[in-house]
Amino acid sequence: MTDSIVSALDTLGNSAYVVVALLILMALYTMLTQKNLIKICVSIAILGSSVNMFLVLLGYRDGGEIPIYFLQGENQAMVLPTPQCLTLTAIVIALATTALMLSLIILLHKHYGTLDIDEIRRLRG
Repeated sequence: MTDSIVSALDTLGNSAYVVVALLILMALYTMLTQKNLIKICVSIAILGSSVNMFLVLLGYRDGGEIPIYFLQGENQAMVLPTPQCLTLTAIVIALATTALMLSLIILLHKHYGTLDIDEIRRLRG
């Protein structure tokens, strides 16, 4: 099964990087053009996920083994563990950030009755 995944990655080439770049551009475009707070929150979550995907792609090595297995030979290629650790940390931080953003959005909606940024600025006075 691992050989089929590796061969699929070989045939795809750099298309995974293209997908990551498109997701980042889509999230940035949405954050800059939308006025709805929920849409902005979702785009920030998409941006975080695409950065995590980029970190995982950077740590991939063709034919690499898991880095925990310490009985590998010295010349054996291993997958880099640092991007994996950074990705796990980023997932936890993104979860906490998204929860905080959504709770603030709920409070803003309760106070102003809208999720539109321009309307909230106008009502604030």
